[in-house]
Amino acid sequence: MTEGTPDVAGLFAPDRVAVVGATEREGSVGRAVTENLLDGYAGTTVPVNPRRETVLGEPCLDAVAEADADVAVIAVPPDSVVDVIDECGEAGVANVVVLTAGFGETGADGAARERALRETAEAYDMALVGPNSLGVMATSLSMNATFGPALPPSGNVSFMSQSGAFVTAVVDWALEAGLGFNDIVSLGNKSVLDETDFVRAWGGDPDTDVIVGYLESVVDGRGFVQAARETTPDTPVVVVKSGRTDAGAQAASSHTGAIAGADSAYEAGLDAAGVLRATSVQELFDSARALAGGLIPDTDGVAVVTNAGGPGVMATDAVGDADRLRLASFSETTVTDLQETMPAEANVYNPVDVIGDADVDRLQSALDTTLADGDVGSAVVITAPTATLDFAALGGAVADTAAEHDVPVAVCLMGGETLAPARETFRDRSIPSYFDPARAVGGLEALAEYRDIRGRRYEEPKPIDADRERVREILAQVEQRGDNRLGVEAMELFDAYGIPTPEGEVVDDPTAAAEVAARIDGDVVMKIVSPGILHKSDIGGVRVGVSADDVADTYEDLVSRAKSYQPDARILGVQVQEMLDLDEGVETIVGSHRDPQFGPLVMFGLGGVFVEVLEDTTFRLAPVAAGEAEQMTADIDAAPLLRGARGRTPVDLAATVDAIRRVSQLVADFPSIVELDVNPLVATPDGVRAVDLRLTVDPDQLQ
Repeated sequence: MTEGTPDVAGLFAPDRVAVVGATEREGSVGRAVTENLLDGYAGTTVPVNPRRETVLGEPCLDAVAEADADVAVIAVPPDSVVDVIDECGEAGVANVVVLTAGFGETGADGAARERALRETAEAYDMALVGPNSLGVMATSLSMNATFGPALPPSGNVSFMSQSGAFVTAVVDWALEAGLGFNDIVSLGNKSVLDETDFVRAWGGDPDTDVIVGYLESVVDGRGFVQAARETTPDTPVVVVKSGRTDAGAQAASSHTGAIAGADSAYEAGLDAAGVLRATSVQELFDSARALAGGLIPDTDGVAVVTNAGGPGVMATDAVGDADRLRLASFSETTVTDLQETMPAEANVYNPVDVIGDADVDRLQSALDTTLADGDVGSAVVITAPTATLDFAALGGAVADTAAEHDVPVAVCLMGGETLAPARETFRDRSIPSYFDPARAVGGLEALAEYRDIRGRRYEEPKPIDADRERVREILAQVEQRGDNRLGVEAMELFDAYGIPTPEGEVVDDPTAAAEVAARIDGDVVMKIVSPGILHKSDIGGVRVGVSADDVADTYEDLVSRAKSYQPDARILGVQVQEMLDLDEGVETIVGSHRDPQFGPLVMFGLGGVFVEVLEDTTFRLAPVAAGEAEQMTADIDAAPLLRGARGRTPVDLAATVDAIRRVSQLVADFPSIVELDVNPLVATPDGVRAVDLRLTVDPDQLQ
């Protein structure tokens, strides 16, 4: 539950539910929700409508104040909703579900109504779902307080959705698939309660073993991360997040901003939260099925036991494609036992093929032997219909064997009605079953991922000594400028945060340029300095390997090129900088982008001029601890370059990690930094140097 919001448990455990706006009008929301409650709800349903004496045979009250309700479900016109919420508050109704649409999703007038709704609910410390919600369900009470068609089977999975239509589709599918749910909520506009509140509530619910969700957005990214971190050690959270888009990057002025579309923030946020992210609805519920069984693999080794060779190969391929899983290596004892108990034609090496004439005893014997192997953390059992396999007995045999060894097993039943008896047994015994071998392996992958999440130890970033007052002075430069961008003229930011830079200086005349170059040993690099010219290399605004004799002339040439390219550009001067030897170095990038939901992200990746082409990058929420920063250096495809691929000397990884950490703390300390690029951050065996800088500042956020 986010700070300042009430407990939500009462939404799913009411003795009395009032339907405000109950009616008998065909096709109306008020009728649908009243019918659903009257059809099975274990508590008392109280219709409320001053225009009717009865609704569907039940006495109808004039006002919610008379209902003595624990939950009020509101289905009245939009203009009346706030008044009804006020009446609920006065009557002491702590839990409200607003089904009515016509609020923030409809424009300015609706947004104003929603503000009034939120303010009224908060004044009474009310747990309010919606508006624009389908409603809530609690299978433990057979309570369907929605205008959807039916309740799903009862189970240990709780489900939240930002789409009401998605709820109805999932419930309809669950009735066929047999996946059981505990509580379900349609979040609607999330005016008061949002996904963070339900993650917290269900994380402490003994009847919820898995939390799944369909999300289009997260209201409070950092709050969600904290709630999920508190929940996932005991209760896995799996979400599918729609809206994978780069639209948010269109207005970006930095490399990081261009790469950090909206989805990058959610990827980093969900990872930081310890939430499993599904890429499809199928994967969401395949993972839920596996996790609902409650068993977690001890190792990544997977055994495959099959009565059909082809599907066994498919499962083996899927294991090979998985990020965490691998095919288990059987011990000599396991192989010998299988040789002694299986026909000569059987394959006793993983995958184990008990061949097509196998009966239940043979398949069970092979499974029993493989599950006893120390390298087997989980198993896939694949069966195709044969005349020798009794599917009425198969379910119990596999479930009993899995329970005896306390090892998670996913079953692939490659058939239809013939396999129905086994499918029903597996459903009752919480053994996940699938039609496709790859989906069965995917379920086991979710178990392995959750095991890793549960074993995480979150490291707090260590404090960094920095000259924050100097940073404030540098950022405040934008208040006197015509735009809000800073470049290498702001490189003192690095000095303030202890990030090494090459020797150099920004100068505003050729003589000063020559004087700076004379203090630097060897040739220099010269770059035009102009806030309006973002990509200096594209206009010939960068010269590498300039000798001391040529510095003054190069200064004049760079300025002339810049003015020709963009006559109205403000030219601040030219940066004269020590030239680094890149033969043993790797050009990397460290950047940041401030996301509206999750706050500052820090990016690390392969840098240089091709960063936006290659996009070999990884993101985390800032600030990062040393362990996270080190993992970022391992996440990119170019990681072997940093660690000494093909005979190269490894770069100073500790210095690289420290630079990432310091940049992440800088952007976390200063909310006014909207985007920032350190590109390149040159990593060498002797340390790192921040060579170039570009940042965008929000003047309204200056401290």
